[in-house]
Amino acid sequence: MKKYFFCAMIGALLMSLQTNAQNTVAYNRGHSHNDYHQNIPLLSAYYAGMGSIEVDVFLRNGQLYAAHDTTEISADATLRKLYLEPLSKFYVKNGNRPYEDPSLKLQLVIDIKADYRRVLPQLIKDLEVYKDVFNSTKNPAAICIVISGNCPKPVDFKDYPDYISFDGRPNVAYTEDQLKRIGMISDELKSYTKWNGKGVPTPTDVIKLKGLVDKAHQMNKPFRFWATQDSPNTWIVLEKLGTDWINTDSPEKLRDFYLHKDKLTYTNPVAYPVYTPQYKVDGLKKPVKNVILLIGDGMGLAQIHAGFIANHGDMNINRIKNTGFSQTGASNSGNTDSAAGGSAIAIGEKTNNRYIGMGPDDRKRTNLVDTLANYGLKSGVISVGDITDATPAAFYAHQVDRSMTEEIARDLLDSKLEILVGSNQTSFIKNKNTQLMNNLADKGFNLSTSFAEFSNQTKGRQLVLLQDEATRPVKDGRGEVLKESLLQTIKMLKKNKAGFFIMAEAAQIDYGGHANDLPYVVTEMHDFDKTIEAALRFADQDGETLVIVTADHETGGLTLLDADQQYGTITGEFSTNDHTNIMVPVFAYGPGSDEFRGTYQNNEIFHKILKVLKLNSRKNCFN
Repeated sequence: MKKYFFCAMIGALLMSLQTNAQNTVAYNRGHSHNDYHQNIPLLSAYYAGMGSIEVDVFLRNGQLYAAHDTTEISADATLRKLYLEPLSKFYVKNGNRPYEDPSLKLQLVIDIKADYRRVLPQLIKDLEVYKDVFNSTKNPAAICIVISGNCPKPVDFKDYPDYISFDGRPNVAYTEDQLKRIGMISDELKSYTKWNGKGVPTPTDVIKLKGLVDKAHQMNKPFRFWATQDSPNTWIVLEKLGTDWINTDSPEKLRDFYLHKDKLTYTNPVAYPVYTPQYKVDGLKKPVKNVILLIGDGMGLAQIHAGFIANHGDMNINRIKNTGFSQTGASNSGNTDSAAGGSAIAIGEKTNNRYIGMGPDDRKRTNLVDTLANYGLKSGVISVGDITDATPAAFYAHQVDRSMTEEIARDLLDSKLEILVGSNQTSFIKNKNTQLMNNLADKGFNLSTSFAEFSNQTKGRQLVLLQDEATRPVKDGRGEVLKESLLQTIKMLKKNKAGFFIMAEAAQIDYGGHANDLPYVVTEMHDFDKTIEAALRFADQDGETLVIVTADHETGGLTLLDADQQYGTITGEFSTNDHTNIMVPVFAYGPGSDEFRGTYQNNEIFHKILKVLKLNSRKNCFN
């Protein structure tokens, strides 16, 4: 019990610490370590908005050179040429401040490698040329000078101009006057912990490291650890410890991390309730009458686990016991788009990227909807995105390019689909074929342009063309359109004695992945999970329905870095704004669900569905 309490206390400490940053812009807390080793010294860090830039110096022949050791000294690499002169020009250009943005501050940390007694007089002489640029005692917006490395003893600080500050150490007892000359407190991380930046420090080390930072803050001084690993995971931990200056050798990467942090972290304060399935017929070898296929576009394991953590450690999808993996590569590429990924599931054959319901030989293939119609099953296709987009289109259309949205819309005329729900009114209503809507009406389709209209329908073929606003992101107020559309479609199709097939797509998990926006991904994942709940509940009530949950591919290369399911908080990072070749999970619930275990190609899902429906024992309506 004591151990549990101790660990919980440390976890709460890490989660609740508020960063004591001295700058108003997050990335401005970056400290460009050994900046002179950058491909473009000063400028890389400056344009990344770093608030602290460090340069090591040696004195030779009356000149200060930027170098880590004497073997690196180069005639062109003087402190004045690389740092003092360009910083002075920036300062003047910005109206006597370091950056154009007045909220950004800057300090130049000069690490004296040897002989401060000779180096400091030369530095003071060099700084005098630039008057108030580096004199924080005359101008609060000046670029601060902080001396580190080989420094004078604290008792001698008073012998140097008061615009020069010094890099202090946490275990030195400074007098009140000496403390006034301390610009920051620094120490080497590995002097206190074996933590190497991977994972988190031990609870004991957390207390130790936090104590150092707190001690500096009690002295009203910012704190920095040096010799830290340079990774988002390290930055996250350092921030939680309250560290003010984040050490980095990658200024641009640190800037991007902080600049996009609102898109990389999500907190769900209150978990939504999760349904516990009955499992009465789960996995049994008994007849399957209905199939509900739920496709989370762009949903990989990381997206699922992000949703799981953000819902405080539970989701409906995680209650499904029978699982497998689908390999998503296209026929002409190791990486798939939604067209080839959706088509593989819809036609049972891998095809080329951008192809909709077509084989790689450019010939049409009979899709799942039309195949099942031959046996009397009625089908519905639903999306909370553009209904002519790749994944839903693969179940009713046949085109060689996913961008042919008007041609895709016209393909509905030849489809045996019963219900189609999604957005993109334009491709249908303003189609070049001006008679398209009349022709669809002749085919028995009733047009609804809102969910309210659709919800009042009780029979007949349905074309539900929602306004784009109705399929805006969940985070922008869409509501449970996907879940409600599924329930209404089930309500209408369950009257069919031969059974039904429904494909419902959570299109915008993919959109969030392309945008590298974790809150977007997780909120769409939660919306999809609530739709999964509706399907599971119906499957339990019906007893003859198989629910399959999968994805056409993974989007974004999402990596999860930090998580706390107690608070519903998740932090991640994306490796791409495109699709990846990562295998995606397949979840199955209901009779025949064990057929979906294992690892297989994505087109096998088509054949597995036909197998569990036992079509060979059913009467073909066209025989």
